[in-house]
Amino acid sequence: MTTEGFQRLSLALAIGILVGIERGWQERKAAAGERVAGIRTYGLSSFLGGLCGFLQPVTGPILPTTIFVFFCITILVFSSMQVARDKDYSATAAIAAITVFVLGFSAVVADMTTTAAGAVAITVLLAAREPLHGFLRRLTWLELRAALILLTMTVVILPILPDEPIDPWQAINPFELWMMTILVGAVSFAGYILIRIAGARAGILMTGASGGIVSSTALTLSFARQSIQVPALSSLLSAGAMLAGAVSLTRALLICGVIAPAVLWDLAPLLAPAAAAFAIGGGLTGALRRPEDSPDFSPRNPLEVMVALRFALVLAVVIILTRATLVVFGTSSLPVLAFVTGLGDLDAITLSVAKLTPIQLSADAAARAIAVAAFANLLAKAVLAAIMGSLAYAVRLAIATVAAALAGLAGFLMT
Repeated sequence: MTTEGFQRLSLALAIGILVGIERGWQERKAAAGERVAGIRTYGLSSFLGGLCGFLQPVTGPILPTTIFVFFCITILVFSSMQVARDKDYSATAAIAAITVFVLGFSAVVADMTTTAAGAVAITVLLAAREPLHGFLRRLTWLELRAALILLTMTVVILPILPDEPIDPWQAINPFELWMMTILVGAVSFAGYILIRIAGARAGILMTGASGGIVSSTALTLSFARQSIQVPALSSLLSAGAMLAGAVSLTRALLICGVIAPAVLWDLAPLLAPAAAAFAIGGGLTGALRRPEDSPDFSPRNPLEVMVALRFALVLAVVIILTRATLVVFGTSSLPVLAFVTGLGDLDAITLSVAKLTPIQLSADAAARAIAVAAFANLLAKAVLAAIMGSLAYAVRLAIATVAAALAGLAGFLMT
């Protein structure tokens, strides 16, 4: 108990010092005595909160509550004095100090991991003052409307959709289709936000890497549309799509590593070279483009609802084709099913095939089926890029796709 007590009090003190360092850095140009709180004050505030957490089981809630009220009054009084002197009406410092006190209290009475995570989160939020304020100054009604549309699609429409098949073939699930629609819109909007914050070059590359975690197909579609809007960005957009492809293939390997490690050993020589080819292609394409060559980029619609709806329609068609393949060919024709399913989604076939091993399917057969699905997925994205994107975007992505396919084939021949 003594060891745990020291650990909790140490965490409370560390939280205050962490926030105090960030606050002190923000006000590092202020003269001594001009700040309401610095590293020592924030450290003592969180430590005081931790002591209140220790006192509560012994004295009851009255004394800790009294100390907290007195602490809040003290902080507010000194903040009022600073406002009167500097005419600065920001309440951030006062709220941060009160939050630090509460986190110190939480470090003693609640879960330490959650409390530490909360401390890091608020420190990051405080440190992001300039980027966030700069983004708000540039925020337009179009961007705000896109965020509201996305929230409406998620919070209002999604819960009321039936989460079960509604067609006679038991293939179309409205909830899942709309979830994918939201996914497409979220990828587009997140990419737009990153581009606004980090600029076209860095934002596009970061969006490609992060979008591949969610849906590389959705990102490829979104970038294809943007390459039509701003052809000068086709090179960077294709680099982002390549990075998304690399992340998508890596994600399939990780899924197999968790569900069926035996499949991973057979699948890695097939997908790892392809992922490496995409990553190298995306990195080179992005690096060779000079930052000054990137024009200002502002899409007409950051949410791109119509693209999302078209993607949902394509996904519905793929689901129906998958069901028809099962009926016509049966489960024995796994490569055909993997190819058809992979046209729309790689994760679904990866999960379902990996779960069949080792009882119903050998690891080698499962790995080859997933590889076929991955090839189909790459082919589908290349075709979508050719249909929806600019010529430069489609050609670059097609070259990278061919290189990735050849790398995977080389890995297959070497096994």
